[in-house]
Amino acid sequence: MSEIGTNIEPNPRVTFRTLHEDEHLLIVEKMAGTVTVPGVGHQHDTLLNGLYEKWGERLRQLGLARDHGLVHRLDQGTSGVLAVALTHAAYDGLRAAFEQREVRKYYWAVTLKAPREPEGVVRQPIEEVLRRKNRYTSERIARPSASGKSALTAYRVLQASELGALIEARPVTGRLHQIRVHMDLIGAPVLGDPVYGPHRSRGASKRLALHAHRLSLAHPVTGETLDVRTAFPKDLRGLLKRLELSRPDEGEGE
Repeated sequence: MSEIGTNIEPNPRVTFRTLHEDEHLLIVEKMAGTVTVPGVGHQHDTLLNGLYEKWGERLRQLGLARDHGLVHRLDQGTSGVLAVALTHAAYDGLRAAFEQREVRKYYWAVTLKAPREPEGVVRQPIEEVLRRKNRYTSERIARPSASGKSALTAYRVLQASELGALIEARPVTGRLHQIRVHMDLIGAPVLGDPVYGPHRSRGASKRLALHAHRLSLAHPVTGETLDVRTAFPKDLRGLLKRLELSRPDEGEGE
């Protein structure tokens, strides 16, 4: 995450929910549309800017060497849970846990249709490439490729109708846009995705229909088991209703 930079300005206008807080660790819920870390075009309106409003001094002490406490991130269009370290020990412990794949992340994805198999594991390497957006800027996207890095996503279909499907996905690895690429690969593109999937799925939702709803891990300092969950996002509930699907946090899906 070296592109974050060193000078982070606090921004109280960035909204997020605090789900867990202790001396060493935060777990927060990022809103859809919020970029996780500052970069080109988003220097002052990111989640990290919002976190700096309250925890700036502690995150500043971690500094660039420890990514200002951010061990992982979510795509701009994806909502959901993120872990943030507040101490050196927490960051180092979280980093090791992610590298050893001991942190379990669960996502809800509303897709164009259900894949052929109701549950399974997608094993397809992913490589990152630069794609030109316009004359002046490029964006980093992902694509399946035998020459890419190993990527593994477990999934299960929670519900399906003639109009769409609701899938729970668990990325074991952490590649760029991994769930979005893998779901598209098995014929279940995430609705509202502006990059992957056919045109009809891209316009089927006002935003990317992907939410990181659960984070399960051992506390990096105390060892306590943490299992933090969120409700199905309010801004996607109308989409479920249109697709004749029910909320997974109120029925059999959970």
